[in-house]
Amino acid sequence: MQPARPETSQITRREAIGGLVATSAVLTLDRAALAQLPTRRTPMTITCFIRYQIDPFQRDEFKKYAENWIHIIPRCGGHLVGYFLPYEGTNDVAWGLIAFDSLASYEAYRARLKSDPEARENHATARAKRIILREERNFVEVVDGTFGLPSTLAGKS
Repeated sequence: MQPARPETSQITRREAIGGLVATSAVLTLDRAALAQLPTRRTPMTITCFIRYQIDPFQRDEFKKYAENWIHIIPRCGGHLVGYFLPYEGTNDVAWGLIAFDSLASYEAYRARLKSDPEARENHATARAKRIILREERNFVEVVDGTFGLPSTLAGKS
């Protein structure tokens, strides 16, 4: 028997993370990319899942902060899956997903960020403007066979 779920209109943190990971995975692949995936198991990258508590009155500033990473992250060795702004519901939580081959790759990436002038400037601007109130990182890996599955309703009305 499962414990009773509290009556609330908010989803849990675990549900939000799971939904966001699944959504971002589907958004990053299309049917052509899926057809090119190898059928045998290949080593999967880990994804750094960053949860930001942002100042909701500075949503546009956070958007600029996220857009600044478009060139920095790949240049420093990360695979930018995407940044996500609050749309409906909680207005002060945003997400960033960056994939790596391993934790060692992530550590090398972090070292490169510290010496990258644009990365340092982006961090300094966010700190000075107090755009990000809190940040937490989790590392996740995909469950084999569950990544990037398209809807079976695609093309049906």
